[in-house]
Amino acid sequence: MTGSFRFGGLARPLSPQVTDLLVTAVVGVLTGADAAVNDDGHRQADEVTWLLFAVSVAALTVRSRWPVAVAVVTGAAGAGWALYGHIGELLNLPVMVALYAVAVRGYRRRTMWTALIAATVSGVVSLIAGLDVAQPRGAPVLEMLWPLVPLLLGEVVRNHRELTQEYAQRAVRAEAEREREARRRVQEERVRIARELHDVIAHTVSAMTVQAGVALDALDVRPDLARDALRQVRASGKEAVRELRATVGVLRGPADATGSGEADTAPAPRLGELPELVRRIAVPGLRVSCHVDAVDGELPYLTESAAYRIVQEAMTNVIKHAGARHVAVSVAVVGDRLDVEVADDGDGGSAGGVSAGEAVGDANGYGLLGMRERAAAVGGTLAAGPIAGGGWRVHASIPLTDERNTP
Repeated sequence: MTGSFRFGGLARPLSPQVTDLLVTAVVGVLTGADAAVNDDGHRQADEVTWLLFAVSVAALTVRSRWPVAVAVVTGAAGAGWALYGHIGELLNLPVMVALYAVAVRGYRRRTMWTALIAATVSGVVSLIAGLDVAQPRGAPVLEMLWPLVPLLLGEVVRNHRELTQEYAQRAVRAEAEREREARRRVQEERVRIARELHDVIAHTVSAMTVQAGVALDALDVRPDLARDALRQVRASGKEAVRELRATVGVLRGPADATGSGEADTAPAPRLGELPELVRRIAVPGLRVSCHVDAVDGELPYLTESAAYRIVQEAMTNVIKHAGARHVAVSVAVVGDRLDVEVADDGDGGSAGGVSAGEAVGDANGYGLLGMRERAAAVGGTLAAGPIAGGGWRVHASIPLTDERNTP
Protein backbone atom coordinates (compact mmCIF):
# COMPACT_ATOMS: atom_id res chain seq x y z
CA MET A 1 0.00 0.00 0.00
CA THR A 2 1.30 3.42 -0.94
CA GLY A 3 -0.25 6.83 -0.76
CA SER A 4 0.07 10.32 -2.18
CA PHE A 5 -0.54 13.79 -0.84
CA ARG A 6 -2.07 16.44 -3.11
CA PHE A 7 -0.95 20.03 -2.48
CA GLY A 8 -1.43 22.92 -4.86
CA GLY A 9 -2.74 20.63 -7.60
CA LEU A 10 0.33 18.36 -7.49
CA ALA A 11 0.33 14.81 -6.13
CA ARG A 12 3.42 13.93 -4.12
CA PRO A 13 3.96 10.32 -3.01
CA LEU A 14 4.10 9.79 0.75
CA SER A 15 7.17 8.23 2.31
CA PRO A 16 6.91 4.57 3.42
CA GLN A 17 7.14 5.63 7.08
CA VAL A 18 4.23 8.07 6.79
CA THR A 19 2.18 5.49 4.85
CA ASP A 20 2.84 2.88 7.56
CA LEU A 21 1.66 5.28 10.26
CA LEU A 22 -1.54 6.14 8.38
CA VAL A 23 -2.32 2.46 7.70
CA THR A 24 -1.58 1.64 11.33
CA ALA A 25 -4.00 4.33 12.50
CA VAL A 26 -6.83 3.08 10.29
CA VAL A 27 -6.24 -0.57 11.22
CA GLY A 28 -6.01 0.37 14.92
CA VAL A 29 -9.37 2.13 14.86
CA LEU A 30 -11.17 -0.72 13.09
CA THR A 31 -9.53 -3.53 15.06
CA GLY A 32 -9.88 -1.74 18.40
CA ALA A 33 -13.60 -1.17 17.81
CA ASP A 34 -14.07 -4.88 17.10
CA ALA A 35 -11.91 -5.93 20.08
CA ALA A 36 -13.89 -3.76 22.49
CA VAL A 37 -17.12 -5.74 21.94
CA ASN A 38 -17.37 -9.51 21.85
CA ASP A 39 -20.32 -11.83 21.31
CA ASP A 40 -22.23 -13.06 24.33
CA GLY A 41 -20.91 -16.36 25.56
CA HIS A 42 -17.33 -15.51 24.60
CA ARG A 43 -14.55 -13.87 26.57
CA GLN A 44 -14.93 -10.12 26.78
CA ALA A 45 -12.11 -7.61 26.31
CA ASP A 46 -9.62 -7.52 29.19
CA GLU A 47 -5.96 -6.77 29.79
CA VAL A 48 -4.77 -9.68 27.61
CA THR A 49 -7.00 -8.59 24.75
CA TRP A 50 -5.61 -5.05 24.77
CA LEU A 51 -2.04 -6.25 25.21
CA LEU A 52 -2.35 -8.38 22.07
CA PHE A 53 -4.02 -5.42 20.35
CA ALA A 54 -1.16 -3.06 21.30
CA VAL A 55 1.53 -5.51 20.14
CA SER A 56 -0.26 -6.22 16.85
CA VAL A 57 -0.92 -2.59 15.97
CA ALA A 58 2.52 -1.37 17.05
CA ALA A 59 4.20 -3.94 14.83
CA LEU A 60 2.43 -2.48 11.75
CA THR A 61 4.41 0.75 12.10
CA VAL A 62 7.52 -1.02 10.73
CA ARG A 63 5.86 -3.35 8.21
CA SER A 64 7.70 -1.74 5.25
CA ARG A 65 11.11 -2.42 6.80
CA TRP A 66 10.54 -5.90 8.24
CA PRO A 67 7.40 -7.36 6.61
CA VAL A 68 8.12 -11.00 7.52
CA ALA A 69 8.80 -10.21 11.20
CA VAL A 70 5.66 -8.07 11.36
CA ALA A 71 3.64 -10.91 9.82
CA VAL A 72 4.94 -13.28 12.49
CA VAL A 73 4.11 -10.86 15.33
CA THR A 74 0.62 -9.99 14.06
CA GLY A 75 -0.05 -13.66 13.26
CA ALA A 76 0.91 -14.64 16.81
CA ALA A 77 -1.39 -11.92 18.20
CA GLY A 78 -4.27 -13.14 16.04
CA ALA A 79 -3.68 -16.72 17.11
CA GLY A 80 -3.54 -15.53 20.74
CA TRP A 81 -6.95 -13.88 20.39
CA ALA A 82 -8.44 -17.05 18.94
CA LEU A 83 -6.90 -19.33 21.56
CA TYR A 84 -7.85 -16.91 24.34
CA GLY A 85 -11.47 -17.11 23.22
CA HIS A 86 -11.90 -13.59 21.88
CA ILE A 87 -13.46 -13.65 18.43
CA GLY A 88 -14.25 -10.90 15.92
CA GLU A 89 -14.52 -10.28 12.18
CA LEU A 90 -11.82 -7.57 12.12
CA LEU A 91 -9.32 -9.08 14.56
CA ASN A 92 -7.45 -10.64 11.63
CA LEU A 93 -7.06 -7.25 9.89
CA PRO A 94 -3.51 -6.56 11.25
CA VAL A 95 -2.16 -9.90 10.06
CA MET A 96 -3.86 -9.47 6.67
CA VAL A 97 -2.15 -6.10 6.22
CA ALA A 98 1.16 -7.68 7.24
CA LEU A 99 0.72 -10.59 4.80
CA TYR A 100 -0.04 -8.10 2.02
CA ALA A 101 3.27 -6.32 2.79
CA VAL A 102 5.14 -9.64 2.66
CA ALA A 103 3.86 -10.30 -0.87
CA VAL A 104 4.04 -6.77 -2.30
CA ARG A 105 7.60 -6.19 -1.02
CA GLY A 106 9.00 -9.62 -1.63
CA TYR A 107 9.21 -12.20 -4.39
CA ARG A 108 7.10 -15.09 -5.55
CA ARG A 109 8.98 -17.89 -3.79
CA ARG A 110 8.73 -16.15 -0.43
CA THR A 111 5.04 -15.50 -1.00
CA MET A 112 4.42 -19.18 -1.69
CA TRP A 113 6.22 -20.31 1.46
CA THR A 114 4.39 -17.68 3.50
CA ALA A 115 1.05 -18.83 2.08
CA LEU A 116 1.79 -22.45 2.97
CA ILE A 117 2.84 -21.63 6.55
CA ALA A 118 0.04 -19.10 7.18
CA ALA A 119 -2.67 -21.43 5.86
CA THR A 120 -1.37 -24.33 7.94
CA VAL A 121 -1.09 -22.28 11.14
CA SER A 122 -4.56 -20.79 10.62
CA GLY A 123 -6.11 -24.24 10.17
CA VAL A 124 -4.34 -25.66 13.23
CA VAL A 125 -5.36 -22.67 15.39
CA SER A 126 -8.94 -23.06 14.20
CA LEU A 127 -8.99 -26.70 15.25
CA ILE A 128 -7.37 -26.05 18.62
CA ALA A 129 -9.57 -23.11 19.47
CA GLY A 130 -12.65 -25.13 18.66
CA LEU A 131 -14.01 -22.40 16.37
CA ASP A 132 -15.76 -25.02 14.34
CA VAL A 133 -18.18 -25.91 17.14
CA ALA A 134 -20.81 -23.48 15.95
CA GLN A 135 -19.72 -23.69 12.34
CA PRO A 136 -20.46 -26.30 9.67
CA ARG A 137 -17.99 -29.12 9.15
CA GLY A 138 -15.06 -27.93 7.11
CA ALA A 139 -14.71 -24.50 8.82
CA PRO A 140 -10.96 -25.10 9.42
CA VAL A 141 -10.59 -25.33 5.64
CA LEU A 142 -12.23 -21.92 5.29
CA GLU A 143 -9.89 -20.56 7.96
CA MET A 144 -6.98 -21.80 5.88
CA LEU A 145 -8.14 -19.76 2.88
CA TRP A 146 -8.39 -16.24 4.30
CA PRO A 147 -4.58 -15.72 4.67
CA LEU A 148 -4.26 -16.41 0.95
CA VAL A 149 -6.41 -13.41 -0.01
CA PRO A 150 -3.98 -10.61 1.06
CA LEU A 151 -1.03 -12.62 -0.28
CA LEU A 152 -2.71 -12.98 -3.66
CA LEU A 153 -3.59 -9.29 -3.73
CA GLY A 154 -0.02 -8.32 -2.85
CA GLU A 155 1.33 -10.62 -5.54
CA VAL A 156 -0.91 -9.02 -8.18
CA VAL A 157 0.11 -5.50 -7.14
CA ARG A 158 3.82 -6.39 -7.11
CA ASN A 159 3.62 -8.01 -10.56
CA HIS A 160 1.88 -4.91 -11.89
CA ARG A 161 4.60 -2.66 -10.49
CA GLU A 162 7.35 -4.84 -11.91
CA LEU A 163 5.65 -4.89 -15.30
CA THR A 164 5.25 -1.11 -15.25
CA GLN A 165 8.89 -0.68 -14.30
CA GLU A 166 9.98 -3.04 -17.06
CA TYR A 167 7.95 -1.07 -19.61
CA ALA A 168 9.53 2.16 -18.37
CA GLN A 169 13.02 0.66 -18.66
CA ARG A 170 12.26 -0.61 -22.15
CA ALA A 171 11.06 2.86 -23.12
CA VAL A 172 14.29 4.37 -21.81
CA ARG A 173 16.39 1.81 -23.68
CA ALA A 174 14.36 2.35 -26.85
CA GLU A 175 14.81 6.12 -26.60
CA ALA A 176 18.56 5.70 -26.10
CA GLU A 177 18.71 3.37 -29.09
CA ARG A 178 16.78 5.87 -31.20
CA GLU A 179 19.22 8.61 -30.20
CA ARG A 180 22.20 6.41 -31.10
CA GLU A 181 20.63 5.55 -34.44
CA ALA A 182 19.88 9.21 -35.11
CA ARG A 183 23.49 10.17 -34.33
CA ARG A 184 24.74 7.39 -36.59
CA ARG A 185 22.51 8.50 -39.45
CA VAL A 186 23.59 12.12 -39.00
CA GLN A 187 27.23 11.09 -39.13
CA GLU A 188 26.65 8.99 -42.25
CA GLU A 189 24.83 11.89 -43.89
CA ARG A 190 27.65 14.27 -43.04
CA VAL A 191 30.16 11.90 -44.64
CA ARG A 192 27.95 11.52 -47.71
CA ILE A 193 27.55 15.29 -48.11
CA ALA A 194 31.27 15.85 -47.66
CA ARG A 195 31.96 13.21 -50.30
CA GLU A 196 29.51 14.79 -52.76
CA LEU A 197 30.92 18.28 -52.25
CA HIS A 198 34.45 16.99 -52.61
CA ASP A 199 33.64 15.23 -55.87
CA VAL A 200 31.91 18.26 -57.37
CA ILE A 201 34.37 20.92 -56.23
CA ALA A 202 37.63 18.99 -56.65
CA HIS A 203 36.78 17.73 -60.12
CA THR A 204 35.34 20.93 -61.54
CA VAL A 205 37.84 23.32 -59.99
CA SER A 206 40.73 21.13 -61.14
CA ALA A 207 39.40 21.14 -64.70
CA MET A 208 38.79 24.90 -64.57
CA THR A 209 42.33 25.48 -63.27
CA VAL A 210 43.88 23.48 -66.09
CA GLN A 211 41.72 25.17 -68.74
CA ALA A 212 42.48 28.62 -67.29
CA GLY A 213 46.19 27.81 -67.47
CA VAL A 214 45.82 26.80 -71.11
CA ALA A 215 43.97 30.03 -71.86
CA LEU A 216 46.64 32.10 -70.11
CA ASP A 217 49.47 30.43 -72.03
CA ALA A 218 47.71 30.70 -75.40
CA LEU A 219 46.22 34.16 -74.94
CA ASP A 220 48.84 35.94 -77.08
CA VAL A 221 49.87 33.24 -79.54
CA ARG A 222 46.64 31.24 -79.98
CA PRO A 223 43.64 33.46 -79.16
CA ASP A 224 41.24 30.91 -80.61
CA LEU A 225 42.58 28.18 -78.29
CA ALA A 226 42.37 30.58 -75.36
CA ARG A 227 38.73 31.36 -76.17
CA ASP A 228 37.88 27.65 -76.36
CA ALA A 229 39.56 27.07 -73.01
CA LEU A 230 37.69 29.96 -71.40
CA ARG A 231 34.39 28.68 -72.79
CA GLN A 232 35.18 25.35 -71.17
CA VAL A 233 35.96 27.14 -67.90
CA ARG A 234 32.59 28.87 -68.08
CA ALA A 235 30.78 25.60 -68.87
CA SER A 236 32.54 23.82 -66.02
CA GLY A 237 31.65 26.65 -63.66
CA LYS A 238 27.99 26.45 -64.62
CA GLU A 239 28.03 22.70 -64.11
CA ALA A 240 29.61 23.12 -60.68
CA VAL A 241 27.02 25.71 -59.70
CA ARG A 242 24.20 23.43 -60.86
CA GLU A 243 25.46 20.46 -58.83
CA LEU A 244 26.16 22.58 -55.77
CA ARG A 245 22.71 24.14 -56.01
CA ALA A 246 21.14 20.68 -56.20
CA THR A 247 23.10 19.54 -53.15
CA VAL A 248 22.20 22.63 -51.15
CA GLY A 249 18.58 22.22 -52.22
CA VAL A 250 18.48 18.74 -50.72
CA LEU A 251 19.98 20.05 -47.47
CA ARG A 252 17.62 23.01 -47.16
CA GLY A 253 14.49 20.98 -47.83
CA PRO A 254 11.74 21.01 -50.46
CA ALA A 255 10.35 24.42 -49.47
CA ASP A 256 13.65 26.25 -49.95
CA ALA A 257 15.32 24.20 -52.66
CA THR A 258 14.43 26.42 -55.61
CA GLY A 259 12.62 29.32 -54.01
CA SER A 260 9.38 28.17 -55.58
CA GLY A 261 8.50 25.42 -53.17
CA GLU A 262 9.86 22.60 -55.37
CA ALA A 263 13.08 20.71 -54.82
CA ASP A 264 15.66 20.25 -57.54
CA THR A 265 15.01 16.72 -58.73
CA ALA A 266 17.69 16.52 -61.41
CA PRO A 267 18.90 12.91 -61.57
CA ALA A 268 22.37 11.98 -60.44
CA PRO A 269 24.88 11.26 -63.22
CA ARG A 270 24.96 7.80 -64.75
CA LEU A 271 27.34 5.83 -66.96
CA GLY A 272 25.79 7.14 -70.17
CA GLU A 273 27.19 10.56 -69.27
CA LEU A 274 30.83 9.41 -69.04
CA PRO A 275 31.70 10.53 -72.60
CA GLU A 276 30.45 14.02 -71.74
CA LEU A 277 32.54 13.94 -68.56
CA VAL A 278 35.64 13.01 -70.57
CA ARG A 279 34.90 15.80 -73.07
CA ARG A 280 34.57 18.42 -70.35
CA ILE A 281 37.89 17.62 -68.73
CA ALA A 282 39.89 17.20 -71.91
CA VAL A 283 43.07 19.27 -71.73
CA PRO A 284 45.84 19.80 -74.27
CA GLY A 285 48.50 17.14 -74.09
CA LEU A 286 46.26 14.55 -72.44
CA ARG A 287 44.68 11.86 -74.56
CA VAL A 288 41.71 10.10 -73.01
CA SER A 289 40.24 6.83 -74.22
CA CYS A 290 36.89 5.79 -72.79
CA HIS A 291 35.31 2.37 -73.18
CA VAL A 292 31.91 1.77 -71.55
CA ASP A 293 30.60 -1.76 -71.98
CA ALA A 294 27.41 -1.21 -69.96
CA VAL A 295 23.98 -0.09 -71.10
CA ASP A 296 22.81 3.03 -69.26
CA GLY A 297 19.56 2.45 -67.40
CA GLU A 298 19.86 -1.32 -67.23
CA LEU A 299 22.18 -1.40 -64.22
CA PRO A 300 21.16 -0.57 -60.64
CA TYR A 301 20.90 3.17 -60.11
CA LEU A 302 23.30 3.32 -57.15
CA THR A 303 25.84 1.16 -58.99
CA GLU A 304 25.94 3.52 -61.97
CA SER A 305 26.14 6.59 -59.76
CA ALA A 306 29.03 5.14 -57.71
CA ALA A 307 30.91 4.09 -60.86
CA TYR A 308 30.49 7.55 -62.42
CA ARG A 309 31.79 9.32 -59.32
CA ILE A 310 34.77 6.96 -59.03
CA VAL A 311 35.75 7.68 -62.64
CA GLN A 312 35.23 11.41 -62.05
CA GLU A 313 37.48 11.46 -58.98
CA ALA A 314 40.15 9.29 -60.62
CA MET A 315 40.23 11.59 -63.69
CA THR A 316 40.52 14.62 -61.41
CA ASN A 317 43.53 13.03 -59.73
CA VAL A 318 45.14 12.38 -63.11
CA ILE A 319 44.80 16.05 -64.05
CA LYS A 320 46.01 17.32 -60.68
CA HIS A 321 48.84 14.95 -59.86
CA ALA A 322 49.86 12.47 -62.55
CA GLY A 323 51.37 14.58 -65.33
CA ALA A 324 50.16 11.85 -67.70
CA ARG A 325 49.97 11.89 -71.50
CA HIS A 326 47.37 9.17 -71.80
CA VAL A 327 44.62 7.85 -69.54
CA ALA A 328 42.33 4.90 -70.25
CA VAL A 329 38.86 4.60 -68.75
CA SER A 330 37.15 1.22 -68.86
CA VAL A 331 33.73 0.26 -67.48
CA ALA A 332 32.51 -3.25 -68.18
CA VAL A 333 30.15 -5.88 -66.78
CA VAL A 334 32.09 -9.03 -65.87
CA GLY A 335 29.77 -11.78 -64.71
CA ASP A 336 27.71 -10.43 -61.85
CA ARG A 337 30.03 -7.49 -61.17
CA LEU A 338 30.77 -4.12 -62.68
CA ASP A 339 34.50 -3.46 -63.13
CA VAL A 340 35.66 0.15 -63.26
CA GLU A 341 39.28 0.96 -64.16
CA VAL A 342 41.15 4.22 -64.71
CA ALA A 343 44.82 3.84 -65.64
CA ASP A 344 47.35 6.48 -66.69
CA ASP A 345 50.99 6.59 -67.75
CA GLY A 346 52.00 9.46 -65.50
CA ASP A 347 54.45 9.59 -62.63
CA GLY A 348 51.86 9.34 -59.82
CA GLY A 349 53.19 5.96 -58.71
CA SER A 350 56.88 6.40 -59.41
CA ALA A 351 59.52 7.02 -56.85
CA GLY A 352 59.89 10.59 -57.97
CA GLY A 353 56.18 11.29 -58.05
CA VAL A 354 53.81 12.34 -55.36
CA SER A 355 52.90 10.16 -52.44
CA ALA A 356 50.33 7.43 -52.81
CA GLY A 357 47.84 9.35 -50.73
CA GLU A 358 48.22 12.47 -52.84
CA ALA A 359 48.29 10.54 -56.09
CA VAL A 360 44.71 9.45 -55.56
CA GLY A 361 43.29 12.50 -53.86
CA ASP A 362 44.13 15.75 -52.14
CA ALA A 363 46.87 16.29 -49.60
CA ASN A 364 44.85 14.51 -46.89
CA GLY A 365 43.97 11.53 -49.04
CA TYR A 366 40.22 12.33 -49.17
CA GLY A 367 40.05 11.31 -52.83
CA LEU A 368 41.08 7.72 -52.12
CA LEU A 369 38.91 7.64 -49.01
CA GLY A 370 35.90 8.94 -50.94
CA MET A 371 36.29 6.41 -53.75
CA ARG A 372 36.63 3.55 -51.30
CA GLU A 373 33.56 4.72 -49.40
CA ARG A 374 31.52 4.91 -52.60
CA ALA A 375 32.53 1.40 -53.59
CA ALA A 376 31.86 0.02 -50.11
CA ALA A 377 28.47 1.74 -49.96
CA VAL A 378 27.23 -0.51 -52.77
CA GLY A 379 29.00 -3.64 -51.55
CA GLY A 380 32.10 -3.29 -53.73
CA THR A 381 35.85 -2.92 -53.27
CA LEU A 382 38.44 -0.51 -54.61
CA ALA A 383 42.19 -0.83 -55.06
CA ALA A 384 44.65 1.83 -56.17
CA GLY A 385 48.38 1.62 -56.78
CA PRO A 386 51.30 2.03 -59.16
CA ILE A 387 51.62 0.09 -62.38
CA ALA A 388 54.78 -1.79 -63.25
CA GLY A 389 56.73 0.32 -65.71
CA GLY A 390 55.14 3.58 -64.59
CA GLY A 391 51.71 4.98 -64.14
CA TRP A 392 48.83 4.62 -61.72
CA ARG A 393 45.75 2.42 -61.72
CA VAL A 394 42.44 2.68 -59.89
CA HIS A 395 40.24 -0.41 -60.03
CA ALA A 396 36.79 -0.87 -58.49
CA SER A 397 34.68 -4.02 -58.49
CA ILE A 398 30.99 -3.56 -57.67
CA PRO A 399 28.48 -6.43 -57.37
CA LEU A 400 25.28 -6.03 -59.37
CA THR A 401 23.14 -8.15 -57.04
CA ASP A 402 23.89 -6.52 -53.66
CA GLU A 403 20.67 -5.28 -51.99
CA ARG A 404 22.38 -1.98 -51.18
CA ASN A 405 22.35 -1.17 -54.90
CA THR A 406 18.58 -0.71 -54.75
CA PRO A 407 17.67 2.86 -53.79
